[in-house]
Order: sequence, then C-alpha cells, then structure tokens
Amino acid sequence: MTRVDYYNDPNAPKANSIAVAVSAFIQDDEGRILMIRRTDNDLYSIPGGQLELGETLAEAAVREVREETGIECEIVGVIGLYSDPKHVIAYDDGEVRQEFSICFRATLRDGTLRTSNESSEVGWISLQELSSLNIHPSIRLRITHATEEPRNVYFT
Repeated sequence: MTRVDYYNDPNAPKANSIAVAVSAFIQDDEGRILMIRRTDNDLYSIPGGQLELGETLAEAAVREVREETGIECEIVGVIGLYSDPKHVIAYDDGEVRQEFSICFRATLRDGTLRTSNESSEVGWISLQELSSLNIHPSIRLRITHATEEPRNVYFT
C-alpha cells in the first residue's frame, strides 16, 4: 500500500483515523544512524511501524527494526511522543491517519543488515550524509531531538 505524508499542508486531506506507531533511533559505534528507504513512499526514515495487538510499545519497536533491517536492538529510552494533527498520512485505500508515534532510543545488539518488503535500502548513515537524503520533516524532527543535548523527552 502506498502512502503520502502531509505536513503543515492546508490542502491535506482530513484525518479519519489514528493508530499507534513506533520508531527507533539507533546509532552504531561510529555515531551513524540506522536508516531505511521506505517502499511505500520512497523516503528515507528511521525504522518503525504500527503497534500490533498483544505487544508492548517496546516490543513493537524491536519487531519493526528486526523486520525492516535485520538488526536486533534493545530499547533504552524515549526520545519523544509525536501527535501533531498537522501531520497526516494518506493511504491509497482512503484511510487518512493523524500522526501518533512514540520514538524510542535503542542500542544495537546484533544482526546483519538486509532489506525487506518495507525497505528498499538499509544502511548506517552519518549525520553529514543526512542532508543529501529525501527525509520527511517529521523524521528529521525525531533525528534532531535524538541528537540534541540535553536529552529531554519531546512531546506534542
């Protein structure tokens, strides 16, 4: 299913649903960030996805990282809670979601990078390389919050 993210766009469709989503910010020993290129919108992103019934938020983040990248991680903190009603995501089935996402800080445990049906590219990206990638503003905001000091939990 394809999706279009709208952010501060007065012509965006009106949200008709909300779902709990999670994402994980992970850096390697060199400070590079684990990033994917999403297959549903062709944008670069930190790994993440929707909470499934029967799992905790942390379990969902670990599962999404594993599914999208092949990497095993451990959740170690919260970066932020994102619920901006000016960020909506329109899917080709007619659903238009208001953003509601918890972004976690995680550490690398194990694994080998690989793509999936949700990620056409997976890699460790340096902070300097980020400016050359097509990243949605909402994901850039999470990366900014994850890398700034002091490390306060962000929320909207």
